[in-house]
Amino acid sequence: MKRLLLLPLLLLTFSSFAQTTLRGTVRDAGGQALPGVNVFVRGTFDGASTDLLGRFRFETTAPAGAYVVQASLLGFITSEKTLTLPAPAAPLSFVLKGEPHALGSVVITAGAFEASDEHRSAALNTRDIQTTAGALADVAAAFNTLPGTTRVGEDGLLFVRGGAASETKVYLDGLLVQNPFNATVAAVPARGRFSPSLFKGTVFSTGGYSALYGQALSGVLLLNSTDLAPETQTGLSATSVFLGASRTKRWERTSLALSADYTNLTPYAKLLPQNVRWDQAPRGLASSASLQHRTGQAGMLKVYGTLTGQQLQIGQPSPEPAGTQTVGLRGANAYLNATFRGPLRRGWSLQSGLALSRDDQRLRPDSVRLRTLEQALLGRLVLINDSVHARFNLKIGAEGLVQQVSQTVQPNAASPLTYRPEFGEQRLAGFVESDFQLSDRLAGRVGGRTEYSGLLGAWNAAPRLALAYQTTASSSLSAAYGHFYQTPDNGLLLVAAPRLRFERARHAVLTYQYTHNGRLLQLEGYHKTYGRLVRFDDRQPRNPQAYDNGGAGYARGLDLLWRDRKSLKNLEYYVSYGFLDTKRQFRQDPVLAVPTFAARHNVSVVTKYWLPALHTLVGATYSYGSPRRYHDLNQPEAGYNQGRLPAFQELSLNASYLTKLFGQFTIVHLALNNVLGQPNVFGYRYAQRPDAATGQHNRVAITPTAPRMVFLGVFVSINKQNPASVNERPE
Repeated sequence: MKRLLLLPLLLLTFSSFAQTTLRGTVRDAGGQALPGVNVFVRGTFDGASTDLLGRFRFETTAPAGAYVVQASLLGFITSEKTLTLPAPAAPLSFVLKGEPHALGSVVITAGAFEASDEHRSAALNTRDIQTTAGALADVAAAFNTLPGTTRVGEDGLLFVRGGAASETKVYLDGLLVQNPFNATVAAVPARGRFSPSLFKGTVFSTGGYSALYGQALSGVLLLNSTDLAPETQTGLSATSVFLGASRTKRWERTSLALSADYTNLTPYAKLLPQNVRWDQAPRGLASSASLQHRTGQAGMLKVYGTLTGQQLQIGQPSPEPAGTQTVGLRGANAYLNATFRGPLRRGWSLQSGLALSRDDQRLRPDSVRLRTLEQALLGRLVLINDSVHARFNLKIGAEGLVQQVSQTVQPNAASPLTYRPEFGEQRLAGFVESDFQLSDRLAGRVGGRTEYSGLLGAWNAAPRLALAYQTTASSSLSAAYGHFYQTPDNGLLLVAAPRLRFERARHAVLTYQYTHNGRLLQLEGYHKTYGRLVRFDDRQPRNPQAYDNGGAGYARGLDLLWRDRKSLKNLEYYVSYGFLDTKRQFRQDPVLAVPTFAARHNVSVVTKYWLPALHTLVGATYSYGSPRRYHDLNQPEAGYNQGRLPAFQELSLNASYLTKLFGQFTIVHLALNNVLGQPNVFGYRYAQRPDAATGQHNRVAITPTAPRMVFLGVFVSINKQNPASVNERPE
């Protein structure tokens, strides 16, 4: 387990509710006022459109730091100004040149989506992730409150639009992360490896994403790390589950951050009721280092590395005569990510990166011993030209992967008999993409991606197309279509790699978005078809001949997101709803059926309220998921996966109090997950053989590891230069 909360980030959270007013004018090259220009703080939802006199005025809740304010209008070149918040009261002045530009400037209004992923997709910033009740600062948990996802409580991963968790991939600074989540055992939710304080922005695309990214049948989560740290500071953390320390040093062109955390849930598990037996509660050590260096006026070099180790041993209810299954885990992960971006000549710029990873997991379910070792090297190079033509740009890139995966299986610890399957993969990919502008209201993106797998001995070609039309000054309509391919999971490749091929999905997405004055409405309909899914006979899981790519399926539905930051002072909230109709036949499914990880209806309501007099931020999250399916072995006549679980419901609360301790700014944070103790059931474990007396298979319910989660932490920031004042009130 990794760090749950970081004090510097929480301090930024409180600063964010102290609003800063930005105002100014926008004119054309001839000095005439330009109405309808979209002016906003990049990376936030804060912005406004200019009036008939070219004037704008809006409030931003962005935390203190350096930002870019962007002014854009269809048919004009986008203008940008750097700004340090809290900003001075002096007005800003923009001049737009009347020349059409590429799609990147076709921003309909602050936070709106275009044909590009950044504007079509749902985005949560660092503060959103940190302050979402129930998420405990976990990136995946926060995004599970957005439409298009199904909350699968026993896994804690991202399940997008009827797709399995393995169909959504995580990218850090453009590089695919091989193991973005900590290792875990069945029915114990995983957490992401990365702290949200690492990121300056996130993009969660649930369909129709760019050709720059691949190996994902359902969606991608793009994580963009911060550039230079804003200031020098030291942080200390003491919580109910971990102790942590961090040190950040900022120079003029360079910053370096070091952190370390020790996690041990033993005292916590003894104090609060648990639904399982912890022979060894989760414990672990994590450390990280992050270096950023600015080269020249626009170049940026980033290096990020992390080392984590963890272990646990759990006794889970079992339907077999023993009554309990004991599972042990010991995991170690090392990850290094290095990227460079900078300008070249004649309008070209370069984005490059290299990532190394090593993941070692040792599982001990009862007497079985299982070790999985994965090592990977990934390289990526992208060339971008924004000046090739006034109405379009060009992106050309390639990436390569070298991967080695091995597994050692010992069916009985008392026996020397072992199996050692392994495989090596060399995968190459190339892509080209262009953003273009057809008219003042119509823009688009077209691209293609091709991949070759040396392991599968196969290649694919994946075209992508997206269009966006500006319906009004505050609304847009966009559509996307594309083909998407993915190599099968490592577990399948270890058994039957030579027999398998790429799995495939086709996406068709239609989106309407309205955003104005701090309010956002997004409606998105989609239809996704699957082909070449891997399936196998579960009676012969180690027989390669039992595997093929004959599976198929579909997913279609409607997602809705409403976000409001303006209607009530000091309150922001969002409501998400997703309707999902899906069936598939893959893995061990004998027929086309609703998968066990899909819920037909998903609802989340997330609220955050600032209490100025108490210097406290409080939050609440309510989540609902309609009954999921499961296969009832005791009612085979009902059909495959026809059993229905109880509906999922959870109410979570949190509160953060800003104060001073020994003269240093301090946050006291309290989080309560599943406050009402809802007895959620995630599925059932069945005995392998029916009971001799009843003829029925005994079963036990899969439930959360504890009825509730209580987290209490104190976070001290030492030598912080620009903290939020404890008396600061939002305007």
